[in-house]
Amino acid sequence: MDDQTRLELEAAAFRRLKRHLMEERLDVQNIDMMNLAGFCRNCLSRWYQEAAAERGIDMSKEEGREAFYGMPYDDWKARYQTEATEEQKTAFAKSHG
Repeated sequence: MDDQTRLELEAAAFRRLKRHLMEERLDVQNIDMMNLAGFCRNCLSRWYQEAAAERGIDMSKEEGREAFYGMPYDDWKARYQTEATEEQKTAFAKSHG
């Protein structure tokens, strides 16, 4: 496989992951993702921001989040994020403490 095809396939897989997380699994909270997988939507938005920086593109944390979430992060949180339960917080502290 040539590099361009690999790049296109990787980009398509990323777009599919983003669509899955942002359209199909809004019920899954970021803390659940962190507890189970060690990364969440915020991590993906940060990696997007870091990739931009590696290419000389100036992008703030909030701009990276908006690029990934498709809206300002505060809007997304108000629409879809729920308060973490004590069980979720405990699991997070154990896995990231």
